[in-house]
Amino acid sequence: MKICMIGSGYVGLVSGTCFADLGNKVYCVDKDKSKINKLKNSFSPIYEPGLEDLIRNNLRAKRLVFTNDLKKAIENSQIIFICVGTPTKKGSNLVDLSQVYSVTKSISKYIKSYKIIVTKSTVPVTTGDQIEKIISKRVKKSLFDVVSNPEFLREGEAIRDFKYPDRIVIGSNNKKIFKKMELLYEPLIKKGAKFFCSSRKGAELIK
Repeated sequence: MKICMIGSGYVGLVSGTCFADLGNKVYCVDKDKSKINKLKNSFSPIYEPGLEDLIRNNLRAKRLVFTNDLKKAIENSQIIFICVGTPTKKGSNLVDLSQVYSVTKSISKYIKSYKIIVTKSTVPVTTGDQIEKIISKRVKKSLFDVVSNPEFLREGEAIRDFKYPDRIVIGSNNKKIFKKMELLYEPLIKKGAKFFCSSRKGAELIK
């Protein structure tokens, strides 16, 4: 499959590299040009055991592409993962979703054919509804689905956690999506990972 990971921080970089290692073509997008240039040379901005070797191997195999060109990455991908930061707002317990919604608006500009939009960032319940509303302002609902696929990666164990997960959670209000996401995760399911399907809000709540 062809995948776009928006945000090459901890979750986006590890997940994108591991998806590439499973045989997918992955575009990792970040607006930080300096970070992208380093990644193109196999230098990881984060420390995770084994990650630089995986990056190097998948760059050589041309399954992994690091780019600042969001438009090209979206146009060439079937599944788009949102992996940007969701920090806590200063002085409160509320989550700052400004990066998520900013990226969502950008995504909506470049959808010309059907896409699956997946939130992997940690977000509160109903975020998927808001993402859907934002995209619907520009794009017909028949051209996209919004899915929740929470991550459970631990620092220092992230590659192992991705490759040998105890569970994969997919939340969608369109049942047809489950087969497509199951196909994406098939190599991990075959190794014993449990594949859970729920409503979109249900998946957000599970995280």
